[in-house]
Amino acid sequence: MKHTKTAFSILFLLILGGFLFIWLENELAFREELDGRPLPSGLHPIVEEKSDLLVAQAAEIGIDILITDGYRSPEEQDRLHNQGRSAPGTVVTYAEAGESYHNYGLAIDYALRLDDGSVVWDITRDDNDNGESDWFEVAAIGKKLGFDWGGDWQRFKDYPHLEMTFGLSIRELQQGWRPEDKMK
Repeated sequence: MKHTKTAFSILFLLILGGFLFIWLENELAFREELDGRPLPSGLHPIVEEKSDLLVAQAAEIGIDILITDGYRSPEEQDRLHNQGRSAPGTVVTYAEAGESYHNYGLAIDYALRLDDGSVVWDITRDDNDNGESDWFEVAAIGKKLGFDWGGDWQRFKDYPHLEMTFGLSIRELQQGWRPEDKMK
């Protein structure tokens, strides 16, 4: 009886080990496939569509906005990261190349556009004269469209920033995951 239990235990462990081996082999093959994926070269189609809706819906309530930034190449991200550090200017981002949702086409930045065509980043401005900050009205529209707003962040308030992560972390994006993978 004791030998039978031992034999069954060994058989169970061998079968379990076989399943784990097959799973690991498939997982490694999938990871290699992900690692080989190129970085996006523009805004994700859903982010682009929602960006256009943001501009249109803001205009409907008398707020003219400009999307000042969308997809960023790794080189552009590093240039912005260096600003205020090894290059002149003020610090505008803490994210290096590959660490920003902009690098994956999943983020945009906006600003208010004035009647003369100039652009401002004034979060208190109320050009539609409704008693509310135009900036915060635009952020509210963005959130209704499915964006997460950088102004809601606890550590670093990034008021111009809107992003759609599709439930993916930066680490997952760096590993090659894309929103389409999460939607399957």
